[in-house]
Amino acid sequence: MKADFTRWLPAIAKDSYRKTALSVAGVAALGGLALAPTATAAPVTSGPHQGAVAAIDLATGKAATSANPDEQPVESGLTTGSATGKPPAGKPSRAQLIPHGIEGAQSRVPLDDAQLANARAIVDAAKKTGVGDRGAVIGVATSLQESKLYNLGHLGAYNDHDSQGLFQQRPSSGWGTPDQITDPEYAATAFFSALKNVGGWQDLPLTAAAQTVQVSAFPYAYAQWEEQAADIVQQLW
Repeated sequence: MKADFTRWLPAIAKDSYRKTALSVAGVAALGGLALAPTATAAPVTSGPHQGAVAAIDLATGKAATSANPDEQPVESGLTTGSATGKPPAGKPSRAQLIPHGIEGAQSRVPLDDAQLANARAIVDAAKKTGVGDRGAVIGVATSLQESKLYNLGHLGAYNDHDSQGLFQQRPSSGWGTPDQITDPEYAATAFFSALKNVGGWQDLPLTAAAQTVQVSAFPYAYAQWEEQAADIVQQLW
């Protein structure tokens, strides 16, 4: 049974017609994105629509036929937790990173250098914006769902409206210009600035906190990345 987190969500959403271009310095104005009037989230489904999957495959070259069909991606150390179950010295604990427990089945993907660099940018932005390690987990999990930690540009017919970047933010919704939202530092700072305007976000389940900012058609999908996101943040923090 899926957790009913709808009781956590205020009647909010992003204004689809705001076109304000925001600088990193002025990104605090993004608070309005978490508080503006909004429509009800679309019906829950089991995963991203095929267009989103195709967009990621196209952007990463995975849609092309491999010269070696038996070749498998190399698993990054950042896809698994500590072998001892104890965090390295100076790193946040699992209890800090996942204070409300895992919700549902978990997914994992191997990370390449580009994904790792983008994860670092998200963790660095979490530190700078003051959302801490728990905020970083929410940010990394959100990006894993939205773009698999790839900084996606406009992909033509594969695009979901005008969504771009690590968090699939939309210029037409006021997140910034295409150049801004495809800058990992800006995109992550914008996400965390909006998250900080969600009342009591620290006490929400991850999928509720992420959905309140993202207003996704797949609100439960963020939960599946919480464990890998925690592993990534623990090792990069």
